[in-house]
Amino acid sequence: MLFNTSAFFLFLGIVLLLFYALPQAWRKLLLLIASYFFYATWNLKFVPLLAGLTAVDFFAALWIAGTDDAPIRKRLLIASLAVNLAFLGFFKYSNFLLGNLGLSRTFDIVLPLGISFHTFQSMSYVIDVYRREQEVIRNPIDYGLFVAFFPQLVAGPIVRAREFFADLYHWRHPNQTEQLKAVLMVLLGLTKKMAFADQFASVANAYFKNLPSGALAAWSGVSAFALQIYFDFSGYTDMAIGMALLFGFHFPDNFRRPYLAPSITDFWRRWHLSLSRWLRDYLYIPLGGNRDGSAKTYRNLMLTMMLGGLWHGASWNFIVWGGYHGLLLSIERKFRGKTFLLAPLRILLTFVLVSIGWVFFRAADLPQSLQVIGQLFSSRAGTSLYPNWQLWLALVALALALLEERIQWFERSIAAPAWVYATTIAALLLCLELFAVVDQTIPFIYFQF
Repeated sequence: MLFNTSAFFLFLGIVLLLFYALPQAWRKLLLLIASYFFYATWNLKFVPLLAGLTAVDFFAALWIAGTDDAPIRKRLLIASLAVNLAFLGFFKYSNFLLGNLGLSRTFDIVLPLGISFHTFQSMSYVIDVYRREQEVIRNPIDYGLFVAFFPQLVAGPIVRAREFFADLYHWRHPNQTEQLKAVLMVLLGLTKKMAFADQFASVANAYFKNLPSGALAAWSGVSAFALQIYFDFSGYTDMAIGMALLFGFHFPDNFRRPYLAPSITDFWRRWHLSLSRWLRDYLYIPLGGNRDGSAKTYRNLMLTMMLGGLWHGASWNFIVWGGYHGLLLSIERKFRGKTFLLAPLRILLTFVLVSIGWVFFRAADLPQSLQVIGQLFSSRAGTSLYPNWQLWLALVALALALLEERIQWFERSIAAPAWVYATTIAALLLCLELFAVVDQTIPFIYFQF
């Protein structure tokens, strides 16, 4: 089930009704069953894989917490991580490795939905137990729900155990403000996806399918994908956070208006925050972070970002995309504080640099990526692929983002008088009515990761 379908909203409504109708002692089991049902509607045969990986990490953490023998604890941690990475590696990277080794044999593999997200979430729990930063969970239902909770199972945000279990073990009914915020976030996310992302997808797809010549065509296609991926992924995240809040769970923000960032460093403080902090805490800092001089700091940045790129997909494009961002972060670190550009120009430059990076994210392969990069800087102008009304749509989105950055209109509309909240809801519904793509159901981009 996709979040942007009527079948999913029927499922969500039934689960909500049962959740609040049942005694509190039964609610965890209900959510676990509902989450596995949600996963099974995509592909039933991968349910045992999800359950198996959950069991491995559940018991590994129990054994780690049950001994003070440092070598045994370390071996158990390595075994748990190895199992997770082995399954992730087989399903996601085996054909990529075989192809790069020059072997013609490949596997007919279907990537399990959300495997990149739930393995990272589960691994973080075992690592935190090993570090003695997280109490071990002894109830398999509780831990199973942490891994499989359906709002964020497929594409995050990647929630830390301490955040999830704080809500689970000290659950309270969402108050009126939280309920209003939850409904608004679900509707906002749906609007981002269907009225913005799916519309800009038409321009991006038209460009990357045919690659019409000219710089204007290239920049319109690339910028359209930049807008598509933001509205698509942040829309999913808004819906996930809103739905979790309806059940009394408080998920962290995952996006903070990243295209208003004045630098690449700030961009990664605003984009996919749950992955950024995962890479920081479980990869960049263990590699040494910025503790051992500039050269090793740049090395650690490059390794972290390249592995972060590889996490997104088995392709040289993703490795190049990660390396590109690692290089930009290293350059900024080297010359930080030495720019004399005004803030609007820094924001524009950052958006341009990020958009160039998205070419590697969207193009079919490395040769096509290089072809697109060449067209971006072509001397031939060509023609823009944007319909005029989509340009206005982008400008409206920019104006709303600037207002949120300055005055936090979204949060204020929740606490405002009822007519303000109702007007906001009506505006989102009108936007869906006018601009939503309804003749086809377009999956969320991050479902493929």
